[in-house]
Amino acid sequence: MTPVRLLAGLAASALLAQPSAAQDSAPISPARLSEITRTLASDPFAGRAPGGPGEARTIDYLVGQFKALGLQPAGDGGGWTQDVPLYRFQVQPGSAFSLTAGGRSRTLAQGKDLMVGTQRPIERVRIKAAPLVFVGYGVAAAERGWDDFKGQDLKGQIAVVLINDPDFEALSTDPVAGKFGGQAATFYGRWVYKYEEAVRRGATGVLIVHETAGAAYGWSTVLASNGESFDVVRADPAREKLLIQGWIQRDLAVDLFRQSGLDFEAEKVRARTAGFHPVALKGATFSADYRLTVERLKSANVLAALPGTKHPHESIMYAAHWDAFGIGPADASGDTIRRGAADDAVGVAGVIEIARAFAAGPRPERTIAFGVWTAEERGLLGSEHYAVKPAFPLASSVANFTLDVLQTAGPSRDVVLVGAGQNELEQYLARAAVRQGRIVTPDARPERALFYRADHFSVAKRGVPTLLLMGIGGGPDLVVGGRPAGDKWVSDYTANCYHQPCDRWSPDQDYRGAAQDVALVYEAGLELANSRAWPDWNPGSEFKPIRATSASERR
Repeated sequence: MTPVRLLAGLAASALLAQPSAAQDSAPISPARLSEITRTLASDPFAGRAPGGPGEARTIDYLVGQFKALGLQPAGDGGGWTQDVPLYRFQVQPGSAFSLTAGGRSRTLAQGKDLMVGTQRPIERVRIKAAPLVFVGYGVAAAERGWDDFKGQDLKGQIAVVLINDPDFEALSTDPVAGKFGGQAATFYGRWVYKYEEAVRRGATGVLIVHETAGAAYGWSTVLASNGESFDVVRADPAREKLLIQGWIQRDLAVDLFRQSGLDFEAEKVRARTAGFHPVALKGATFSADYRLTVERLKSANVLAALPGTKHPHESIMYAAHWDAFGIGPADASGDTIRRGAADDAVGVAGVIEIARAFAAGPRPERTIAFGVWTAEERGLLGSEHYAVKPAFPLASSVANFTLDVLQTAGPSRDVVLVGAGQNELEQYLARAAVRQGRIVTPDARPERALFYRADHFSVAKRGVPTLLLMGIGGGPDLVVGGRPAGDKWVSDYTANCYHQPCDRWSPDQDYRGAAQDVALVYEAGLELANSRAWPDWNPGSEFKPIRATSASERR
């Protein structure tokens, strides 16, 4: 049975369930979720910024919670934490950028025309007249029969790249239609993939053409970094990071193509064909000269475990991120602390509650692991560091369940799943939902690529099956008010409080819906913890071939 048909069948069964089940969240306590969230989002935690004044208090609190539950430490050297060394990069004022095309040179302004930087720990970036080459969507996906590069060596060149997937704007009659999921974004559409692929091709840099529909956000979001970025400390950053990377405005790209004798829209259409070849932008070069400040920070993940009784080398992980945005600009009320109550103190509370439930019950056959990550808001860096140096081998990791923003609007008739259709874990979630008298609803706007924007992705791209609950994936069908009320909660939160000081705890919040959702992933993991099942990625997922490379380690 296909995943879609299975979900439909289980949903039909759920309709026959008792209505009272729709509010059952046992063994997860809404009151404890609320109390843990209140604590982590309180002023003494100072917004929980990595390396900030609230980090030590946050780490101590998390370790204390896990200790009290009788868990075992799973961090470095037998401790509770995993050190995560980070770099903070800041482009300095006075940067100089220019573009030459059609025989004329144009000075570019950071913020107005482009927003670029680097994640190499160097003091100065100087690029003189680097040739520009258009590489379409910058995608190499052998399993989908797609290669935008056709063997092109990008050494010494700046790649100009389109955002999103090759079929994002395709007509239904185009051969590429549906090859990359249509409006449902894949990893190939994300800017981070385009940077990584360009590094593999030897490029000096990448300039992504910003278009709001394809990026799923406006230019104001690009500007939000203000030239600041973070990365984990790498052994050889020059081999893994571009000398320059970032975005250019669409109007600038249109003019660049025109000056190079090309029509931008026509080239976009051509880039949607499998026969596309990279196009040198004739006579066009890019120059840059700017300075960076590079600061080295040390942060930490928190890791704990309940070892399995029969198969301790096989693990199921529950995870969330502890960091938020710390102290920032004052809002209209003068508040400067960006507390991250929904994002993601409540997710951390969910992980602690799941740990409590497992600790109170019979010890499962497989190991239950718990990861609370740093620096998610800086680019999934804590989870990325863990994925490179895992405490539990990824090949024998059965599943990863990640909680990142849970709704606080009350009980709901469904749970919204981000990344629906990706893997077989959905079957376990759907069965748990039936037992609650609920159904699973796919993310209503998969083009936003939320599946690729949370910590689970660090292990997903290395093959571990994952399941993400993210409250901003779509409004739930609330018991009181239905879908319209759920949509209103999402829109109000994202418009007013997401990454802002007003993302705070309130006694008016209703944690019963969040507790329901946490209970679902607890139940799904519990079923796996006492089985010999190895859920896989569905056919067509970009992660299925990756998982297959370690199949021999799961026999």
